[in-house]
Amino acid sequence: MSSEKLAVVAAGGTGGHLFPAEAVALELQKRGWRVVLATDRRGAQFADHFPAEERLALDAATFKSSDPIGVVRGLMSIGAGTNQARKAFQRLRPKVVVGFGGYPSLPALLAAKTAGVPTVVHEQNSVLGRVNRRLAPSAACVACAFPTLEKASPKVKARVKVVGNPVRKEIRAIYDRLYPRPGSGPIRLLVTGGSQGARLLSEATPAAVAQLPENLRYRLHVTQQTRPESMADARRIYGDSLVDCELAPFFRDMAGRLARSHLVIGRAGASTVSELAVAGRPSILVPLAIATDDHQRLNAKFLADVGAAEVIQEKQLTPERLAAAILSFADDHDRLSGAAEAAKSVALPDAAETLADLIEGVAA
Repeated sequence: MSSEKLAVVAAGGTGGHLFPAEAVALELQKRGWRVVLATDRRGAQFADHFPAEERLALDAATFKSSDPIGVVRGLMSIGAGTNQARKAFQRLRPKVVVGFGGYPSLPALLAAKTAGVPTVVHEQNSVLGRVNRRLAPSAACVACAFPTLEKASPKVKARVKVVGNPVRKEIRAIYDRLYPRPGSGPIRLLVTGGSQGARLLSEATPAAVAQLPENLRYRLHVTQQTRPESMADARRIYGDSLVDCELAPFFRDMAGRLARSHLVIGRAGASTVSELAVAGRPSILVPLAIATDDHQRLNAKFLADVGAAEVIQEKQLTPERLAAAILSFADDHDRLSGAAEAAKSVALPDAAETLADLIEGVAA
């Protein structure tokens, strides 16, 4: 493999890290770059369709400072992964290494630092993650998704570039479409659960919908991503409430469902918030309370501050509270349209292109 215009993209093994990395990888390939993905073994299992010529499954681990044995094991694993990356880089000779956060990205970025390969760090959340916090000071360029970047040092904040979160092309396409105001037709509610804490929304949403006025329930069409063990109860509640529903643990065409939706209920992960902005969709967001450094609350604030979202904290989430939030949107089509416009007003739909420009500048 020729090293000319070769970029290593390093990302953690979750969708929040891999989706933005995938969007940038596709943009780099359009510009004639070769792309290699560096992640851990878990990430490699979920990256079959990632646009890379090669996938490096590096040893990596997270640990708690309060667990001495875990610290030792974690550091040994990261050290092994760094050596693996260093050997791979001797063969690949990359021009740049781009890190998207998560502990699986750490070995590749450490190896790049010791090998003198320039690095670019992208932070998807409103809070600089722990891995990026460690590596941002030595990166040639630091990019972020939101105007707020907590936990970043003053020196890092002074040179950070706000580019947005790269989104998949299917989501980017929604940006160019008009919001489908409901009119007298069905009101389409999309419910996503998130990979963590999905039980809460799986159970709270059907209970909330059941409390809505009858005339609204007749018009409502619910598309809900729900846990398999919650499926039967949810289907029963919706059926008893005479609500049209589509339930599944996972939807392959999430972009298509988002494009048809009028209102979205979900968590406040970085990808979710950025996709809602690009798609221009009103939302009710329930930040994950256990999210590291409370970053989901700050992500949600990005949309709430412009009137694009209503935020309900986990402790305040009840079927009654959620029902009131749904009703306040669904009963006021002007509010729906206004929130849709507000979401799109803060979107950065071309984040992948902007970040690719920065990467090429660093690699030049």
